[in-house]
Amino acid sequence: MSDFYQLSAIDITGQNFEFSQLMDRVVLIVNTASKCGFTSQYQGLQALFEQYQQQGLVVIGFPCNQFGQQEPDTNVKIGEFCKLNYGVSFPMMAKINVKGDQTHPVYRFLKSQKRGKGILTDEIKWNFTKFLINRDGEVVNRYAPTTKPEEIGADIVKIL
Repeated sequence: MSDFYQLSAIDITGQNFEFSQLMDRVVLIVNTASKCGFTSQYQGLQALFEQYQQQGLVVIGFPCNQFGQQEPDTNVKIGEFCKLNYGVSFPMMAKINVKGDQTHPVYRFLKSQKRGKGILTDEIKWNFTKFLINRDGEVVNRYAPTTKPEEIGADIVKIL
């Protein structure tokens, strides 16, 4: 069994979310922020989720306030913002750290599996960095914040 399936996180409502429930699913994990220049990517992430959910795709958002303090709100307000402004229905987790000493175990795992292109470090550089995980729990790709969700569709289809 992949280490990915042994991970867990607290969702935006405060409930435990076990990654073992993602077995045999394709997963796209994104660190998000509500006040970022890339925030509109929520729309594209939701579109991917709606388009491929029935075939096994799960998108998971992890709000993070480590880049320019662009996610200052509470989990409740973040959840409301995502639903109201972008119709987000994919799972959103509670706010976490994606870099530094307090890096959440999910991001510690993701970064250990896929480094960013052209960087000598595994650190997350900004909001909306994306990781694509196949049905076996393997991280198959990492995308820069500038990569729009619609540009990832073909890669998702290949592993669905």
